[in-house]
This record gives sequence, structure tokens and C-alpha cells, in this order.
Amino acid sequence: MTDIAGTAHKQLQQTQIHAAAGTARLEVVTFKLGEEEYGIDIQKVQELRGYDAVTRIANAPDYIKGVVNLRGIIVPIIDMRIKFKLGDPTYDQFTVVIVLNIGGRVVGMVVDSVSDVITLTAEQIKPAPEMGSVLDADYLIGLGTLDERMLILVDIDRLMSSDDMGVIAKIAA
Repeated sequence: MTDIAGTAHKQLQQTQIHAAAGTARLEVVTFKLGEEEYGIDIQKVQELRGYDAVTRIANAPDYIKGVVNLRGIIVPIIDMRIKFKLGDPTYDQFTVVIVLNIGGRVVGMVVDSVSDVITLTAEQIKPAPEMGSVLDADYLIGLGTLDERMLILVDIDRLMSSDDMGVIAKIAA
């Protein structure tokens, strides 16, 4: 990422944090992947579903499990544990598909479990550190703190519209 783009992204993150401060609250759906807890803006969540069988798509990246027909809409299903390289996924009664509506496109995101919905104030949202981690800081809004909990707040719009996720649009078409 160029320095200009990096600076612009940092400003966007700060704007998002300040926007949360303007409303004084950010409501997030929290979910687990492995031992870590993540949060995404509840306004992007269309529904929660149990994990069902998917129709595999030939030559799709391994993190795209396949597609499902959701009331007449073909929805690509992305396994976030595979996407973030967090080990082999296991599918059980706690596995959840978070159905997202991102810019009019419907996408399913497989997570280990959904914890709850929480409201964070601006004071509880800290900027994401640059760590060169599996989840690029470009896709983070920041870190949410709630008592002893630390939430990795994912900018789901930015993640789902990234170049490597562009293949999703082709699969859904």
C-alpha cells in the first residue's frame, strides 16, 4: 500500500471511530474464530443461519465453500477461518453463517460461533495497531474493549470488496 493510501486509510479509520463517537455508539455482532473474538457492524448483517451443505464451485479459492440458494438469491459462502488462515475449520451445531448485505450484494460468512450483540462507545474503540498480522490492519476499524474482552472490529465492507474477494462477485453472477 502506498503511503498516501495508508494515510488515507488511517484517516478513514479515525473518521469511522469519530463517527461512532458522534452517534456515541457502535452496535456490533460479535463472533468467534478460533480463540479470537471479532465484531462487525450490525447494520451489515441480514440474518444468522446454521451451516448447511453448500454447492461447490469448481476452481474457486479454498475459502469459498460454495454457494447456497437463499430464497431465490445465489449466495457465496466464505469460510473466514480458512480466509484468515486460522487452522482447519470444524463444522458443528455452533457453526453459524452470518448473511451480510454489502452494497446490495448478499454474502454468507462462516464463523465458529456468534456470541452476542454489543454496543461500544467511542471510548471503547481503540485504533488498530500495525502488526503485519494475518488480518491486514487495512480491514480493521479498531479494537473494541469491553470489561476483560478484546474485540477485533472488522471493516467488513472493505474486506468483502477487496481485490481477492472480487472472485465472489463472479461466482454469485
